[in-house]
Amino acid sequence: MNHKSQFTSESVTEGHPDKICDQVSDSFLDEVLRQDKNGKVAVETLASTGLIMVAGEVTTTSYVDVQDLVRNTLKDIGYVDSSYGLDYRDCCVLTAIHEQSPQIALGVNSSKKEKQGAGDQGLMFGFATNQTPALMPLPIYMAHKLTFELSKQRKSGDLEWSLPDGKSQVTVEYEDNVPKRISGVVMAAQHLPQTSLTKVREEVTEQIIKPICDDFLDSKTKIFVNSTGEFSIGGPKADTGVTGRKIISDTYGGYGRHGGGAFSGKDPSKVDRSGAYAARYIAKNIVASGIADTCEVQLAYAIGVSNPVSVAVNTFNTSYYDDFELAKMVENVFPITPYQIIKELNLLRPIYRKTTNYGHFGRQEEEFSWEKTNKVRSILNEL
Repeated sequence: MNHKSQFTSESVTEGHPDKICDQVSDSFLDEVLRQDKNGKVAVETLASTGLIMVAGEVTTTSYVDVQDLVRNTLKDIGYVDSSYGLDYRDCCVLTAIHEQSPQIALGVNSSKKEKQGAGDQGLMFGFATNQTPALMPLPIYMAHKLTFELSKQRKSGDLEWSLPDGKSQVTVEYEDNVPKRISGVVMAAQHLPQTSLTKVREEVTEQIIKPICDDFLDSKTKIFVNSTGEFSIGGPKADTGVTGRKIISDTYGGYGRHGGGAFSGKDPSKVDRSGAYAARYIAKNIVASGIADTCEVQLAYAIGVSNPVSVAVNTFNTSYYDDFELAKMVENVFPITPYQIIKELNLLRPIYRKTTNYGHFGRQEEEFSWEKTNKVRSILNEL
């Protein structure tokens, strides 16, 4: 008898309050890296009605004009009118930035770069599955496609009533862990106050949901668009935003486990970010090699220590190889120290603003070096 189950994941647009904050934090990081590859950044952002606050720890030789950076980021997103609750021209921008703790720096900095220690203790997970061409779980893969298309049509003018804030949610029905259909789609699209609910629902359904989800929709699929009715008040006016509050939609939509560390605003010496990218790189290459249908990788670190304290692989009984044997292979084939990860994945580049929206994983752009599958041959040779 077939085992049926359902799984749901969500995504948000770049105008969502939390995503505003992620973009500001990573725009700051990018600006530091443009000027100083050795800069250390751990920056958080808060957004509320008419207010952006940037705080954190930074050690760098570069200079960042925070006022200009924040306002340009908000303009790019689309916050160009005070009626949206945030206007790039006249919002209040506050800063509270100080130097990194010298006690932390002692553990991270080394006279020999290859001995660079982890920027903090912690555990990071990477995940991959052959459910989609991007080797991502189908629910989060589809949810990101929906929010991306909503933002794209807002910016192109195809949805002339659309404002920056929005969300999507996709429920996939599985049989024996194989995706068969989408049983539910939920979308929330912020709109101009004078727009009729009927127009919003019709255009989102016909121009976004049906074209993107078509192969998985059927007559029983439930579709909800702006299910509470009017959604003209959005962004920071409706909900305070903070960096790092969308860590599940940033990763695997809940389908794979998460170590708890956010990404945005952190330079790659912080293993919260670089370790998670490395774990995805490992898991994706294992699945791409064909030796497993699904793979989860955990890396764990101690602050100031370069080698992981543990490496774990879980293939969920989809591989002929023993998981412990695969973990040993990982240690021989993949970069797993901070220095190795940063070098192999070329992480000291100003690439991070682009990661903040529509997932850090499953992307094909050049900047996303951790999505490469260039270790497949090495895996097969090692085994």
